[in-house]
Amino acid sequence: MKRVAVFPGSFDPITKGHEEIVRRAAPMFDEIIVAVGRNTSKSYLFSESQRLDWVRETFADMPQVSVVFFEGLTIDFCKNNNARFILRGVRNSADFEYEMAIAHMNKAMYEGVETIALFSDPHVVSLSSTIIREIIKNKGAVSQFLPASVNVYG
Repeated sequence: MKRVAVFPGSFDPITKGHEEIVRRAAPMFDEIIVAVGRNTSKSYLFSESQRLDWVRETFADMPQVSVVFFEGLTIDFCKNNNARFILRGVRNSADFEYEMAIAHMNKAMYEGVETIALFSDPHVVSLSSTIIREIIKNKGAVSQFLPASVNVYG
């Protein structure tokens, strides 16, 4: 059976931290689906199509990585795509607590899935899309935090 992992997120925008997690996880899986989702509790700075384009460009060199848009529960997306793993990045203790709670809920809803958490490398541990969006809104320099394929200013 293929080892398929889903890496869900809003990627508004994708950061070098997101990229680092997928690239480190790639040897562990036959396929990684980067699932660009719509979170009903968030408002977005960038359109769905822009986010999808940036994520596709970021992983264009990785044939085992596909990029799709999804709505609804990640666990339902996993079931519908025969994915047995959910890939998550953990930067700090707050992320750990949050991801552990979500992993337990997902496991309760679908025993066939395992959450795989990778701890972020130190050079990307402080990257947060939320903080980066604030820098963008104030016209600050963000290119050092984003994959080369991402140009938020044009």
